[in-house]
Amino acid sequence: MKLEKVDEHLKEKLKDPYFKELYELEMQKLKIAKRIVGYRVKEGINQAQLAKLTGVTQQHISKIERGEFSSVATLEKILFRVGYTVKIRAIPLRRNLHTHSVG
Repeated sequence: MKLEKVDEHLKEKLKDPYFKELYELEMQKLKIAKRIVGYRVKEGINQAQLAKLTGVTQQHISKIERGEFSSVATLEKILFRVGYTVKIRAIPLRRNLHTHSVG
């Protein structure tokens, strides 16, 4: 089955510490996006309505729901409205991550 091959491939890729860190960051973004979409569904509102309630543009709502977090301040406004807050931590990377080249 193809899904099993994908799972095997992902399991293998997650052995790379650099890939694992990036993957975990994407999973955190997905959780945040799900919370925002879930709030909109529960409240029966669309992106434009949430944008008006939070004082940001509908485009910002759309980007954040796609996992594009270019502005922590905007993300914080939206999350506050849906009952969450932002917590940022700087976590030291393992030494071998610093030497990994991208591209």
